[in-house]
Amino acid sequence: MTRSLRLRPICLLTALLIGLAAPIAAQTTPAEPAPAVTEVQTAPAPAETPVPAPAPQNAVLAALPHDLSPMGMFRQADIVVKAVMIGLVFASVVTWTILVAKALELLAAFRNIARTARRVEDAPHLDDALAGGEGRGPGLRMLAATARELNRSGAAQADVRGRIASHLAQIQARATREAARGTGLLATIGSTAPFVGLFGTVWGIMNSFIGISQAQTTNLAVVAPGIAEALLATALGLVAAIPAVVIYNLLARVTANYRLRLAEVGAGIERLVGRDIDRRAAGV
Repeated sequence: MTRSLRLRPICLLTALLIGLAAPIAAQTTPAEPAPAVTEVQTAPAPAETPVPAPAPQNAVLAALPHDLSPMGMFRQADIVVKAVMIGLVFASVVTWTILVAKALELLAAFRNIARTARRVEDAPHLDDALAGGEGRGPGLRMLAATARELNRSGAAQADVRGRIASHLAQIQARATREAARGTGLLATIGSTAPFVGLFGTVWGIMNSFIGISQAQTTNLAVVAPGIAEALLATALGLVAAIPAVVIYNLLARVTANYRLRLAEVGAGIERLVGRDIDRRAAGV
């Protein structure tokens, strides 16, 4: 009996310790999954890391040319587009150079043929038309060829007019060809420059699409500079072609007028020779 009384306090103490340990165990056991919760919260972090994807786009936008002037677009253009632009500018310079050179040449030729025409109209004989002739123009060459043919024919004047007409036609054709020299290049520039510029445009737009695929964006700020450079090549092609066509047509009309003036001088020489032959036949 006394032994049971001694064990009763021990049992009560044990029960009290078990009762106190139960809430502590209840509080500590749910705290163990806490690391799993943190892992669940931090797990999506690697998926969110690609979010700074706009960084390359910003780098591309920062690298875009801000100078959209013609010279700035030329500097930023591809090497092929630059070559096309340089070729078109050179063709434009050649066009205007031909205009200046042919204008001076045709002006001198018109003055020369006008002096010869007045000399032929005012001279009573072929020798008078040849006297005082200066220079090496086609009019003087026609007079010299006519006098040379008359001297070679001598007394045989049967078909001298036909032979003189042949000489005059040859000299006129040669002078007309010299006056039209260089205009064929204008025709070539006028017909090919737009297509050369179109080639530069197609090449530049192709590079723009390649840049779009590399930048992985369709932002207009990425596309616009390349397309503007490509269209500049087309504009230069038109700048080279339009003046070339206009100048070619102008020089063709002027050359036709010059050919007409040569024909008039040739006809005057034939009339002058005809009168001299008739006088010789009549013994005057």
